[in-house]
Amino acid sequence: MSKSIFGLFLCLILSFGAFSQNSSRITIKGILVDTLGEPLPFATVMLLEPKDSALVNFGRSGDNGEFEFKNVKRQKFIFKASFVGLLPCQYDAIPNETPIVDMGKLIMKPITKELLEVVVRTARAPLSIKGDTIEYNAASFKVPPGSTVEDLLRKLPGIQVNQDGSITAQGQDVKKVTVDGKNFFGNDPKLATKNLPADAIQKVQVFNDKSEQSKITGVDDGKKEKTVNLELKEDAKKGGFGKIKAGAGTDSRAELRGNYNKFDPKHQFSVIGFGNNLNQSGLSWNDYQDFRGSNSFNWGDEADFGFGSNMRFITFDGNEEGLSIPIGSNNEGLSESYAGGMNFNYDTKKNKLSTNYFFNKTERIVDKIASTQRFFQDNTLNTNDTTLRKNMNASHRASLRYEKIIDSLNTFIVIGNGRYSLGDASQLSAIQQQTLQLSSILPRSTSIDNFNDFNSYNVQGIGIYRHKFKKKGRNFAASTTYNILNSDIEATQKSLSKLMRATNPTDSIIAIDQLNDNNSFNKQLKAGLFYLEPLSKIFFLESFYNFNQNKSEVDRTLSDRLNDKTNRNDSLSRYYTNDIAYNRIGTSVRYSDKGLNITVGLAAQQFNLDGNFKLSKTAANSTPISRSYFAWIPKLGVNWDMKNNRYLYMDYDMSTREPQVRDLQPIVDNSNPLYLRVGNPDLLPTLQHNARIGYNMFNPASFINIYLDGNYSYFINQIVYNQSFNEQGQTITKPTNITGGQSVGSYLGFGFPIIKTKLTMNLNTNLNLSKNPIYINDKLNETNNNNYNVGLRANFTPSDKFSFYGNANWGINKTTYELPTAPNQTIYNNTYGGEMNVAFGKEFYLASNLNYSIYKNVTSGFNQELPILGLAVYKFLGKAKKAEIRLTANDVFNKNVGIRQNAYQNYVSREQTVTLSRYVMLSFTYNMRGVTNQMRKRNSF
Repeated sequence: MSKSIFGLFLCLILSFGAFSQNSSRITIKGILVDTLGEPLPFATVMLLEPKDSALVNFGRSGDNGEFEFKNVKRQKFIFKASFVGLLPCQYDAIPNETPIVDMGKLIMKPITKELLEVVVRTARAPLSIKGDTIEYNAASFKVPPGSTVEDLLRKLPGIQVNQDGSITAQGQDVKKVTVDGKNFFGNDPKLATKNLPADAIQKVQVFNDKSEQSKITGVDDGKKEKTVNLELKEDAKKGGFGKIKAGAGTDSRAELRGNYNKFDPKHQFSVIGFGNNLNQSGLSWNDYQDFRGSNSFNWGDEADFGFGSNMRFITFDGNEEGLSIPIGSNNEGLSESYAGGMNFNYDTKKNKLSTNYFFNKTERIVDKIASTQRFFQDNTLNTNDTTLRKNMNASHRASLRYEKIIDSLNTFIVIGNGRYSLGDASQLSAIQQQTLQLSSILPRSTSIDNFNDFNSYNVQGIGIYRHKFKKKGRNFAASTTYNILNSDIEATQKSLSKLMRATNPTDSIIAIDQLNDNNSFNKQLKAGLFYLEPLSKIFFLESFYNFNQNKSEVDRTLSDRLNDKTNRNDSLSRYYTNDIAYNRIGTSVRYSDKGLNITVGLAAQQFNLDGNFKLSKTAANSTPISRSYFAWIPKLGVNWDMKNNRYLYMDYDMSTREPQVRDLQPIVDNSNPLYLRVGNPDLLPTLQHNARIGYNMFNPASFINIYLDGNYSYFINQIVYNQSFNEQGQTITKPTNITGGQSVGSYLGFGFPIIKTKLTMNLNTNLNLSKNPIYINDKLNETNNNNYNVGLRANFTPSDKFSFYGNANWGINKTTYELPTAPNQTIYNNTYGGEMNVAFGKEFYLASNLNYSIYKNVTSGFNQELPILGLAVYKFLGKAKKAEIRLTANDVFNKNVGIRQNAYQNYVSREQTVTLSRYVMLSFTYNMRGVTNQMRKRNSF
């Protein structure tokens, strides 16, 4: 039913496009020449509406300066053309009785000083194409008052904003958004587009930027990052902007949020705060982009040097919470959140300072029903779990980055980050379990009542020194990093289990009542060196050295409680120390000339793992563990800029990853008595071979883009979690190294306009095939996971009063098991979505958002359809339209529920979670859009 509706709607759009193109239409053509009569190839040509200069069609002139617009309406147009170094020309294109309007030869004149004012006035075309850069004039693309940059980007031809806020331009993912050329909002594009007002933007530029390493060294490494630059209006640059919003609704739903930003060329200051019970558990995307400053995370800060590594964040293994500020929303359960912070940046030619502080607190309730089937050689374990969890998490975070440009050759950077967190969590679970073995069914039931209280702190310091030699291309860099992570957890573990196969009725009940005091301390020291030597104008030698030492100390004391007395449980208590150190040295030769970059390199890496564990910190007897591991790390990379917006790349490398500290600890974790975890101190690092090849093309005249990508990975000593099943009905997992896991994947993307500037279509398909070996009851088994996805997106923006963005995604996961007891699984996760905005009346707007999800499991017969509809009516108030009042209905059909389904290795699972559903909210928003200043005349264009 849902597919038919979506398909019918899509056919209507396509039919509209076909009808529009085949009705009474004409062709407009001509030739562009200079004053000497020479043709002008690759000039930007456009057709505009006479009444408001709205963009109708665009393209580029051919090799002989010819241009042609086919199938346009029989009406008067404004023809505009631009060419670098020449005065933009503008003519009226008036149709006659013939089907072809030939404008003949149109002369473009050179720019003179006397014509400068004319150029400034005339050059404001909707878009211009210069090489691989496309520049949009924001004023030519109309959006409703109060719209964000994201709304503006949706209107621009060649740019696609996905439902999660991620951006695709010319068929490629946008990696970076800058404001006036600076990383004003960090490196995540969504942070810069969700809330910055569209009316503060003068121009939007899309281009392939060089990597930061290329900018620092001055040597092109062939790597490109699709980048969007937002050029602010002069009044926005000199004023402040922000917003405050308050809302109240049914079911006691409420929110209050606000942010304000004020900046000038040297200073940036931001404050932010919010509170809500709308499941926005961290800092939402809408707020985060206004909070961070241009230097808060600067590309090129990586302290690890190597074959193009961009590892900017240093984290500890097993540490689930990093130093970065939490962002995004979580739809699982019901949450209430509060957060606030401030940010200050200072930026001059010699000194760049960025500081911020942020606090957040979230209380969450998760009511979940889960069903899992685990397959073993002779039996199948069916588990139904009803769980109620209550969590509270609070944290304070602070960061600082200071960059000192000593002179043109020397730069020094200091980075500091800190976090202090505290919280608690409770869990109530009722678990029913059945083991199907031959012809018998063996039941088991367990109830769990756990509680834990925790606090931790994390401190990080980084120092980076860069030096450029006077010889062009010769560079040196050095870095050092020091991290400290400390955590204390006090947990109460209580469970009551009725076990199967108990010969004595008194033995059929097992009760656990324990106290777990777990203290861990980690420290990490890292250092790196980098040197780049030009061998010639086209050959370069890169060398690097990395050192990393990670020391971990864990003191786990577990005590049994009986009649208000506690006794230490020596079998589950351990004191454990572990040191992981590696040295890596490598070199590569790079060829770089005329768009072709080839890199060939080799590194040697030595791992040393030294551990020691005993019953307690004061115990005399201990068990040492010592492991050494050596690996060669090859590198081969090819990046070819084939000109005319065509790129080919190939890459092969091998990565290494050391085991997580929690997997090395020889400790039994029995917090869930049905699912025991056991550490393995004999683990070795994982080696992963990676190969990738791809091609992408973008035609700036037709706005057709193609993106192809293929990849392959092979694992050596992959860490997998082997499973065994004991007579008490418990599943025991233990990490082990296995060689042979592999995956192959591909991606195809194709985008094209049906009606330029009004209707565009984007198609994509990807597949991932993987083989996953695992030991089940000490016997090696293999699971094959085949994932297929097809996606479609249509953007329909016929006018500034109506817009529609439709999307569909079909996903199939086919899983086959080698185990004889495991039935093969076929899982469907399909989604259909649509966003619509309609203007009606006097500054009244209607917005709607539909998410239609279908979850199927053919094997089990599961089928769930979730139509989630949101509606909003809003109106702008006041002459300046800075205020907005909005009435929102969330989940109109009251169908929202969190669903997850997955099949992997030896199990298939499904979860359903109670989450935020239908409510109605009335909200008021006031936008501060800066100081109104007279626009200065620009001396450039």
